[in-house]
Amino acid sequence: MKLFERVVNPREIRRKLGLNQHDFWTKIGVTQSGGSRYESGRTMPKPVRELLRLVHIEQVDLTRVKKEDFEIIDYLKASHPDLYKSLKKAVRTGKKKEGSEQHSTPAEDVR
Repeated sequence: MKLFERVVNPREIRRKLGLNQHDFWTKIGVTQSGGSRYESGRTMPKPVRELLRLVHIEQVDLTRVKKEDFEIIDYLKASHPDLYKSLKKAVRTGKKKEGSEQHSTPAEDVR
């Protein structure tokens, strides 16, 4: 999914994850009532759509992400592009191996 691409129905994502509105929406800083309006068709602002994608589709734990992580990534990309590509490939390969040993998660079904 591209950055800020229209998110599939958020209600569908929430239900596939088995979360109630409060738990689903507060994880990205939106009130339950605000989330309910988005589920009913109100247009979501781009930052909310992107947070929904990162947290509920990509399964990024925002509490673990630090600015330093992005600085390291930027440094690797600029100074050691071959190492960056190699690490990226290793992560993908590792995830594919893990995925073949496990069942898909509800969020993967939405992608």
